[in-house]
Amino acid sequence: MIDVNELRNGVTFMLEGDLYKVLDYSHHKPGRGKATIRTKVRNLRSGAVLEKSFNSGDRVQDIRLDHHIVQFLYQDGELFHFMDTETYEQPALNASMLGETINYLTEGLEVKLTFYQDETLDIELPTAVDLKIEESELAIKGDTATGANKTVTTQTGLKVQVPLFVEAGDTIRVDTRTGNYLTRV
Repeated sequence: MIDVNELRNGVTFMLEGDLYKVLDYSHHKPGRGKATIRTKVRNLRSGAVLEKSFNSGDRVQDIRLDHHIVQFLYQDGELFHFMDTETYEQPALNASMLGETINYLTEGLEVKLTFYQDETLDIELPTAVDLKIEESELAIKGDTATGANKTVTTQTGLKVQVPLFVEAGDTIRVDTRTGNYLTRV
């Protein structure tokens, strides 16, 4: 058990059977009475973001999360198969658990999986990935005062706005946090 005064950004804890990660933390001390700790937390199982307030002196159950570097192997229908680079175990995750990250998964990509007692909670991608362009809109340079863009479709199905000089068959680097084009590789 840890005191709520020890909660900081990134700390994980269990409350009423749910796992939470602190996203934002603030400590309010009024002139009289007990201090209030206000937190913005994310439920690690459902992904819901909530605001929770605690009184000074309250306690929550601290938990230990395990992190494993895994390599993406292949997709089989709704299942995405990974391999732990240390133990060679091969966890398979459902597409619904991965969410939007499936648009950045390419064969051989190394990602970090977060586990709690053999339950996969979260996936962390590298900040940028290289994706090959499958389809490109036809774009003609015209009288443009600023840089013109066009939409391309990558090998994973992700649609990205890129400059006009990028063509089908090129490989581009995409920021996984925003989905924006960074550079041609």
